[in-house]
Amino acid sequence: MRKVLSHHLLWPMLALVLLLVVNTIATPTFLEIRLQNGHLYGSLIDILRNGAPVLLVALGMTLIIATRGIDLSVGAIAAIAGAVACVYIAGSPQESAAATALVAISMALGVCILLGLWNGFLVSVLGIQPIIATLVLMTAGRGLAMLITGGQITTVNNPLFKKLGAGFVATLPVAILVGLAVFALAALITRGTALGMLIEAVGVNPEASRLAGVRSRTIVWTVYVFGGFCAGLAGLMIASNTSAADANNAGLWIELDAILAVVIGGTSLAGGRFSLAGTLIGALLIQTLATTIPNIGIPPQTNYLFKAVVVIAVCLLQSPQARALLTPRRRAAPAPLPVKAGVA
Repeated sequence: MRKVLSHHLLWPMLALVLLLVVNTIATPTFLEIRLQNGHLYGSLIDILRNGAPVLLVALGMTLIIATRGIDLSVGAIAAIAGAVACVYIAGSPQESAAATALVAISMALGVCILLGLWNGFLVSVLGIQPIIATLVLMTAGRGLAMLITGGQITTVNNPLFKKLGAGFVATLPVAILVGLAVFALAALITRGTALGMLIEAVGVNPEASRLAGVRSRTIVWTVYVFGGFCAGLAGLMIASNTSAADANNAGLWIELDAILAVVIGGTSLAGGRFSLAGTLIGALLIQTLATTIPNIGIPPQTNYLFKAVVVIAVCLLQSPQARALLTPRRRAAPAPLPVKAGVA
């Protein structure tokens, strides 16, 4: 019982289950999943599909935060990815739609990797504080996306590109499969190799890890590149789902959702400790909360207010003080009887 109450995933899981119960009470068919035309549909499927972009961004954010960093530019990078892909598709001939979509996706991800390299350069080489270094791209990135699209919403009609955000493979949405694939890849690399330990070492003490032979600059650079890649993939997913690039609104505030998911999942903002499984649960919790609010009749404009309340509640329950109060104390062992002198 003591181990269960002290586990860092207990309260996020309970909050997620509570939200599902509330939705089921409000809509008795909420948990139903139906097979229609060979595809799975239902509220749970919608939560998984719509939460895939947040999960992707949160995965990159998890590793960045584990190195004592932060990336506020992921929303802008997502908007740039959608803008690059849609503008290229819109200006290409339609007779080679599949090749056009592949080239557009490759170009967009390449640009996002370069943007991740830029953030990593500012942080690891120039030594600029991560919040300031990424704030530069956060503010300039939207303008760059607007410049790419000419300030207009660029719509496209490409079947292959549409599948990334709204397509299905083997009855499941492609977005869910992509999100789970990136999650599995990140978990395999960070927990199946020494990279996860090196990331945590850099987050705990960058100088000590450098003196121990760890290339902390390379590690920091790598996680920002991975963060840029994940944000670009999320931006492509958002643009694909709407078949349009909206530079002003695509990925808006997704960086906040990602940070909330990371914090809810138990990753330390002080660096060092991270949990990809916790990030997955946090992303699902954020998306389930966004679904719950309109489902129970609350105006969607209050979405972020309820997110703040849930995050504060979960973080308070995860705090050491709350765990100490909730964890049952062990009874003190009885003091040994005094032994009299001269008695064997």
